[in-house]
Amino acid sequence: MSSPPRPLAVFAYDFDGTLAPGNMQEHAFIPDELGLGHAEFWDETRRIAEAQRGDGILAYMHLMLEKAREKGLELSRDSWRKRGASLRLFPGVEDWFARQNARAEALGLDLRHFIISSGNRELIEGSPIAACFERIYASAFMFNADDEAVGPALAINYTGKTQYLFRINKWTLNEWDNDAINAVQADRDRAVPFNRIAFFGDGLTDIPVMRVMTDHGGHPVAVYDPEKPITEAAADKLIKDGRARLAAGGDYREGSELDTLAADILAEMARGVRAELFD
Repeated sequence: MSSPPRPLAVFAYDFDGTLAPGNMQEHAFIPDELGLGHAEFWDETRRIAEAQRGDGILAYMHLMLEKAREKGLELSRDSWRKRGASLRLFPGVEDWFARQNARAEALGLDLRHFIISSGNRELIEGSPIAACFERIYASAFMFNADDEAVGPALAINYTGKTQYLFRINKWTLNEWDNDAINAVQADRDRAVPFNRIAFFGDGLTDIPVMRVMTDHGGHPVAVYDPEKPITEAAADKLIKDGRARLAAGGDYREGSELDTLAADILAEMARGVRAELFD
């Protein structure tokens, strides 16, 4: 007789500032291909959003494409993924996922990893860790029949991120499926209760997600860049404001503070499963 499936558990992550330092567009695309300073690009993004009374995510995606066309850069899906291959990650990130999966399996959990990011899906898909994720929820370009990016297909802003927590909670994972995500489903019937979801994020765009996690009994973790004191101060504020439960620097190596927190979270999730069995 086959054994019953292990209960699902989820680690979800922002990308910029959480798994990688800074904004992904700043690693090479803005300075090397567009020849712009970071501040110059983001200032223009803000001006466009204000002038159009629009969304900042849509504005930055528009500006990326507009500047790329001016420079005659390739805009195919493959070209964006190649750009993502150069993304610099925090120490230990590439080994992190297999280690947490092994811990989860030993505890009787089936751990899956997700990205929930305002950054570019195509860049993340080209990163060295893309295959580690069940789904990459991130802002994405729309491509024409010639496989050229022509505009935004999906923009995930700070409030939009919360939608994807509920997609994971209900295990209705297709971005375009509005029927299943909005269907009534009792908490007891949901595939991944919030007490088996952890979210790792770093900043202002993650506040609504962390609020939802806190309110629903999840595990919100604030991650900061150890080389930038301002990001540690932001993480401390998330803790003090009750938006995150835990905080640690972006060091994903075995034995680090963040690694220890992850082990503790998985153990707490497993205890919750056992308690449910005897409830």
